[in-house]
Amino acid sequence: MARQVFFSFHYARDIVRVNVVRKSGFLQTETGFIDHSLWEETKLRGDRDLEKLIDEGLKGASVTVVLIGKETAGRKWINYEIKKSWNDGKALLGIRIHSIKDFDRTTDSAGRNPFEDFSIENGSVSLASKVRVFDWVADDGYNNLSDWVEAAAQSRGL
Repeated sequence: MARQVFFSFHYARDIVRVNVVRKSGFLQTETGFIDHSLWEETKLRGDRDLEKLIDEGLKGASVTVVLIGKETAGRKWINYEIKKSWNDGKALLGIRIHSIKDFDRTTDSAGRNPFEDFSIENGSVSLASKVRVFDWVADDGYNNLSDWVEAAAQSRGL
């Protein structure tokens, strides 16, 4: 059975790289996930509408995949998606996308791990110690994404 996945990412900087990941499933016969991503157009209507849209998108997902680019960590809405996902019992997974080539055939610098910004268990444990992070290029994400999603779900008992 395919997992319901929500992709979290920095739209303006990373959309080209993000689409490589998101569209990879449509090129394979069995993707193992159904995309619940949201597009940034709701941002224009304000924070409250964007929060509602994120909440709705997360509602059907069991796994949130944070696509990590150079400027992903520390962004307001990515932090919101990570926190809400974890608190709602969803699985989290990180995928570094900086090595994916953009339209100019260039790559980017690696960014910080956004999960390092969160503590769990009354502040005694870093969320980064509980969430696996892979590199799309180095770890062959095209062929492994479904397995990563499934392992993340199982790690949360889903």
